[in-house]
Amino acid sequence: MSSLTYDLTLAGLSVGSAAALTGIGLIVTYRATGVLNFAHGAIAMVCAYLLRQFTVEWGWPLALGASVTLLLVAPAIGMTLERFVFRPSALLGGDPAQTLVASIGVFVLLVGGAALVWGTGARADAPTLVSADPWGQLAVAALLAAGVGAVTRWTRFGTELRAVVDDRPLAVLGGIDADRVAAAGWAFGSFTAGLTGVLLAPYVRLDPYGLPLLVMEVMAVAVAARMRSLPVAVVVALGIGVAQSQLTRLHPSGWAEPLLQAVGANLFVVALLVAALVLPGIGTRDALPRTAKARVPAPSGAWAVAVVLFLLPLGFAGSDLHTSVQVPALGVVLLSLVVVTGRGGQISLGQAAYAGLGALFTALLAAGRFPGLPRLPGLAALAVAVLLVAPLGLLTGWPAIKRHGLALAVATFAVGVGVSRFVFAQPYAVAGLSLDRPAGFGGDRAYYVLELVLLAVALLAAHTLRRGRTGRALAAMRDHEAGASAAGIRVPALKLTAFVAGAALAALGGGMLGMGLRAFDATAYDPVRGLLWFAAVVVLGADSVLGALVAAALLVGLDAGARGGVAAALIGLLAVLVGRFPEGPYEALRTAMSRLRLHRRATLTPLGARVRRHLRPADAGRPGEFVPRAPTGAVAPATADRPQMPAAHPVAAEPPRRSGPPVPAVSPGRPGPPVPAGSPSRYGATGAAAEAARRAARTPPRPLTARGLHVAYGGFTALDGVFLDIPPGRVTAVVGPNGAGKSTLFHCLAGTLRPSDGHVLLGGRDITRLAAHARTRLGIARTFQELAVFPSLTVAENVRVGAEQGRIADPGAVERALRLLGLDGPVRSLPAAGLPTGTLRRVELARALAGSPKVLLLDEPAAGLDTGEVTALARVLRALAADGMALLVVEHDLDLVADLAHTVHVMAAGRIVTSGPADRVLDTRTGG
Repeated sequence: MSSLTYDLTLAGLSVGSAAALTGIGLIVTYRATGVLNFAHGAIAMVCAYLLRQFTVEWGWPLALGASVTLLLVAPAIGMTLERFVFRPSALLGGDPAQTLVASIGVFVLLVGGAALVWGTGARADAPTLVSADPWGQLAVAALLAAGVGAVTRWTRFGTELRAVVDDRPLAVLGGIDADRVAAAGWAFGSFTAGLTGVLLAPYVRLDPYGLPLLVMEVMAVAVAARMRSLPVAVVVALGIGVAQSQLTRLHPSGWAEPLLQAVGANLFVVALLVAALVLPGIGTRDALPRTAKARVPAPSGAWAVAVVLFLLPLGFAGSDLHTSVQVPALGVVLLSLVVVTGRGGQISLGQAAYAGLGALFTALLAAGRFPGLPRLPGLAALAVAVLLVAPLGLLTGWPAIKRHGLALAVATFAVGVGVSRFVFAQPYAVAGLSLDRPAGFGGDRAYYVLELVLLAVALLAAHTLRRGRTGRALAAMRDHEAGASAAGIRVPALKLTAFVAGAALAALGGGMLGMGLRAFDATAYDPVRGLLWFAAVVVLGADSVLGALVAAALLVGLDAGARGGVAAALIGLLAVLVGRFPEGPYEALRTAMSRLRLHRRATLTPLGARVRRHLRPADAGRPGEFVPRAPTGAVAPATADRPQMPAAHPVAAEPPRRSGPPVPAVSPGRPGPPVPAGSPSRYGATGAAAEAARRAARTPPRPLTARGLHVAYGGFTALDGVFLDIPPGRVTAVVGPNGAGKSTLFHCLAGTLRPSDGHVLLGGRDITRLAAHARTRLGIARTFQELAVFPSLTVAENVRVGAEQGRIADPGAVERALRLLGLDGPVRSLPAAGLPTGTLRRVELARALAGSPKVLLLDEPAAGLDTGEVTALARVLRALAADGMALLVVEHDLDLVADLAHTVHVMAAGRIVTSGPADRVLDTRTGG
């Protein structure tokens, strides 16, 4: 027995050593570049194939082949990827979504390229670089970990590495060559990937799909180490390897036997599920907002062409039609990604699992093998399978509530791998299973007609999720999650809805695909296939149902009409271009065509230009221009497209002097004499616009108060027993230097941060534990220091989101808010993407007011505004307070504070150090 234990331990150390190498490479690459390299397994596979090519096919000595593969080719692959794929993305800001797509694109490209060059069959003759004795592999892993740790801790390069990871732009300003650091990180990461591949290849199946997936399954060790600690990664890898090996000694009987055998053979997958779903997220950078832009409409006539192309196969016969039946089914599967990723903004790498479950459940129901349910006809089995799979979307929906970006990608990938290993690969689930087509639709042509009908139903469902209140809420969540929550959208529930709807569509498409092939084929739904589908949808238009249909036709057509791997290689190539063309291939093509048209554009002669100036009417105002309807003697109207001013200035500095028209004389302690209700001068707008605030004031006023708020981050105290009152009908301001605790206090009041001690009360009700969207529905609205608009929606749609999710359902709220902020002109129909800062500030404020709030929290509302815009903003805020609204302003612009606030609180070191009327507090602060 002891001999068996020893032998199994040695075998486990061998597997664990290879997993440790993978963890080391992933961590080094991530720490050097911030990229979670999903292509790590594909690089390992390519290097294993190259070593076999050098030694087996070309007869090179093993030492020479290994040296060329590991010391030249592998680092060159990493440096090439850094230079041409990931560096352009880093220079453009390093958007995690673009970086993730590029990484998956490299994976798909290498897998497809390997399939083209070496074929898809498995190879059993890979050369053995290190013997099966685990001590050599263990020594390699230990030496690499120790060497990397020493370099990063005690050398200048390690210092530069940490600086680049913390803040790349700041490191560059400090004289560090960030590109060199990133290239070194990629070179080393690719070297470890290649080493892992050549060590594993002799003991596992060497093929373009199996080995990359096997390497990525052991990503668990890097995730468990939080992508930081090399010792933790090595220890976890060795521990899981030994435990997996020892579990092979268990031989249970009964119903638990297949399950325990599956766990014992896939313990790294179990660890990946635990690390991705239970442990905290990978890091903070994966929580950055995803870049969003205005939705580009489909070209004119595109849908007509698509309909014609999808009807053409009805005239096919034989193998052509047998291939064509796969296109509508795959189109439905890809529509699920449009719903989840394109509409909901959630990264999902596990949709292949739901498609496979749809096919599996359909087959089990049709065969009468599903526990507790009778045998069902084909269409009924498909419908019930969809209903059964849809709730399973919560497997990825629940992690999505608190995870974003890379952390969510890992979680959804882990779910996909887990379903593949523990369901699709187990004989007890799929043995002897067949799948017939529904009665009456056995022929290819009849079944294709049925597919077109089901595709039309899926398109209608996707269209419904695009339009109306739900569509606007999904777009808002995708564009800016925090802004959506501040608008009152129940973001967690909406995420679950998106994943459940996506799972249902994927199950429908998977069942259709299985019926079309007349069998359940587990390889058609493996996790690698899911990565390919994700990349295809993203590069061809994540928010476009037409793009999903094009992707389906492209994937099926290329794989059927050419050698296997062509489709993957093409999609991978398009995906790796994301760093150079962030807007996607369509936008790159459109830009190139517009540049060509510029050279052919007709221009006016000098005479024509003079005639045009005489004939053109006077410009009455540009779209987006803020022209408040003010009485005679008011300040000049502010325009929305003037150059942007600096966002803020330190409180300790002298208040800046503004140029331009004089600001009306207003007492610093009071916002001025009251103006009769309905007067146009109250808002600088019409009396109808003033009605917005009066409607909000119909319910009894409710003060917002903070009592003893305390917040600490590690050893730093951000708030130290803060008491604050925000009474109705008054403007309360909070000022102070950077780091004083203003933003922390603001987040506690808005609901995006929960204090460790103390209470937040609204009219006597304790709301300390309520989320941001719940506070919005109680009447607390907020704006953001960094703009929180929804770029893919129009100005009017942005405001409508606030009205639909707000405290009071008021049909006229949108129009009043637009008129109040001067947005009721042509600008209302423009997408928010690309509008000037001043206009977007007004859009954000209009959205907040459309919900009829009682309390308005403003975080740096004057950031980016010019003098006229600040003056117009102050006029609106004074009128809102005069109508009974409670306002809190956190602002660096002391001129605005002096003009606007009734009471000013000065913060320092997490406390309010002085409070009082604006004239007294600000004069004391400036020494006046």
